[in-house]
Amino acid sequence: MTANRGEPIFVISVAARMVGVHAQTLRYYERAGLVEPSRSEGNRRYYSQADVERIMRIKTLIDDMGVNLAGAEVAMRLIQRIQDLEHEVQQVRAELVHLRESRRPPALGDGSGL
Repeated sequence: MTANRGEPIFVISVAARMVGVHAQTLRYYERAGLVEPSRSEGNRRYYSQADVERIMRIKTLIDDMGVNLAGAEVAMRLIQRIQDLEHEVQQVRAELVHLRESRRPPALGDGSGL
């Protein structure tokens, strides 16, 4: 059985180890609004695979590309907006295909008895 990418399954120490940062860095990213882990009833942070992937992108922006924290936040918002727009384009294309198929005239010899 595989976990959903959005399912919170990693405690902070595991998520930090996966990304290669200290747990305090993840807390800092959370305070900055860059990541929002789920919380247990005991207020324990749990990170999903999607959270870990997001943190990896943030770390790449900061460490490898020299972007500061504010720049990383802007970049992450832009990346999310692009993904949202790509999803909308896919939906519009699917609707267009559906509309074109519904407007197609019936084929000759369709058995209507004419």
